[in-house]
Amino acid sequence: MTTATPTAADPTLEPLTIGARRFDSHLILGTGKYPDNETMSRALDASGCEVVTVAVRRDRLVNDKGESLLDAIDLDRYTILPNTAGCFSAEDAVRVSRLGRDILEQLGNPGASWVKLEVLGDKKTLLPDPAGTLEACRELVSDGFEVLCYTSDDPIAALRLQEAGATSVMPAGSPIGTGRGISNPSNISLCLELLKQIDASYPVIVDAGVGQSSDVSVAMELGADGVLMNTGVAHAKEPVLMAHAMRHACLAGQQSYLAGRIQKRRYATASSPWEGNVAYIPGE
Repeated sequence: MTTATPTAADPTLEPLTIGARRFDSHLILGTGKYPDNETMSRALDASGCEVVTVAVRRDRLVNDKGESLLDAIDLDRYTILPNTAGCFSAEDAVRVSRLGRDILEQLGNPGASWVKLEVLGDKKTLLPDPAGTLEACRELVSDGFEVLCYTSDDPIAALRLQEAGATSVMPAGSPIGTGRGISNPSNISLCLELLKQIDASYPVIVDAGVGQSSDVSVAMELGADGVLMNTGVAHAKEPVLMAHAMRHACLAGQQSYLAGRIQKRRYATASSPWEGNVAYIPGE
């Protein structure tokens, strides 16, 4: 009788560290665009995330049914990360960041001193304004914020934000809401290389453009510390099921990165060595 070998448990992975905060999950989910608050709550639960973003300027905190978005988020379970989505100037982003801090301080949420900074260049592409983002980042850092900066996948722009004091830099996989995944893996890799050359533990989170679970795996396999998404889950046909998929993809991608992939080769390599093998040829 053969005894089955027990299945190995998932290796314990390092937590996601952002400033003084540590999280087991490497996913961050947005709270906008869901069909209703109940679906949002179930999707957040399915994803296993511990941090959720709230766009202070754009999101209606109370819907047409009189339901508060914040009432649908368990503040004992999730840390809220205020988001300056919808801001098109440094001045507006700084004002919204301070408004978000005031709201969270009233709620007693421990995320009150941090912000996901977005300063967008135009309404069609929703690409970041590099000059406005850098200006707002510097002002918010001087005001005591831990700033998580949304930026393009330009490695030099990412480096300048790190030098300005950003707690985390968040290069885009592709433009917001497009679902195109990681459009330029080479640039994301360069961002990771430059941002981690001084401090290997510096958190780099891929933000925007995720459309399916494989996009999350690709980001994590490149060495990203986390992935932030909203539309890819909220606008899926089955948001809760997609959130489950994103959770597993994030773990698989990180494990794959830590395991170390094989070298890519031009030609085939036999699984068994040729030397010492005796081939059986029918008829001989």
